[in-house]
Amino acid sequence: MFEYFKAKITELTPTYIVLDVNGIGYHINISLYSYSKLQGLTSCQLYLHQIIREDAHLLFGFIDIEEREIFRQLISVSGVGVNTARMILSSLSPDELIAAIAGGRVDLLKGVKGIGVKSAERIIVDLKDKIGKTSDISQLFKSIDNTIKKESLSALETLGFSRKQSEKIIDKLLSENKSLTIEDLIKQALKLL
Repeated sequence: MFEYFKAKITELTPTYIVLDVNGIGYHINISLYSYSKLQGLTSCQLYLHQIIREDAHLLFGFIDIEEREIFRQLISVSGVGVNTARMILSSLSPDELIAAIAGGRVDLLKGVKGIGVKSAERIIVDLKDKIGKTSDISQLFKSIDNTIKKESLSALETLGFSRKQSEKIIDKLLSENKSLTIEDLIKQALKLL
């Protein structure tokens, strides 16, 4: 199973993207939400969900882990297939979808092409309790960022740098690149201090 591809974009359309991963072109289905976030980029990192069928191997790409997790929860609902889930994520952003499910907004969900009242109700009933766990994912990543920040600050203080100055630089570096490791963050901060 693929987790993500970080590669050069060779083709981008509202429904799919082609990524060049070390000379191999992968056709990856995407939502309009991901498409809007990929506009103007020449390379990207997409989180993947792979479907293997007797007649096809399909890849679905997502701009972030939260969108992928919501997609996975949607396809766990009886009657919601991968194309319907992608249509939902093309019509509503992950935040709007979470709010619609948590608030029991049948009218908002049935506004999506291919979703009727019964399907909308089923999605809400099946996912209402699970959707809180999905929104906790973003909190998990914030806490990971917080741990990286705390450990980096501690290391810089041990090296004799003031906490206030170090914190400003670490915040700046993390806002520019959230995927920095503690080691990279400390190295880059030392160059700026």
